[in-house]
Amino acid sequence: MGAIYLPRIRRKRSKLHGWGVFALEDINKNKRIVTYDGEKITSKESADREDLYLRRGEIWCFRINRRWVIDANVNGNVARFINHSCRPNCYSNVIDGIIWVIAGKNVKAGDELTYDYHTEGDKEIECRCRPGCKTRL
Repeated sequence: MGAIYLPRIRRKRSKLHGWGVFALEDINKNKRIVTYDGEKITSKESADREDLYLRRGEIWCFRINRRWVIDANVNGNVARFINHSCRPNCYSNVIDGIIWVIAGKNVKAGDELTYDYHTEGDKEIECRCRPGCKTRL
């Protein structure tokens, strides 16, 4: 089986928050874009790390299931810079234990990639996806 072609993307400054990830080419709906990489740790281990990151206003831990979490702050890739949006153009899906970020609609070159983090935690971080958004992450 050949390798999956992944679209070209790049990290750069975002109007939403800090860094973001932007499409360098048009991406079709339901196309796999990038894996969310990092250190695989237990949910128990992630609790302390998540508290530390939240104090800095950051979210790096991505829950695979009840037992496992990927901490993208350790050995992560560019996917860790994809920002949250309540009206995203991407979604995440765990496929065979790998977290994928997938285009939820057709994405144009130059668009910032976003997905809904679906956080369940402390709701300490204000969402900046659009002016007046009341969501907290």
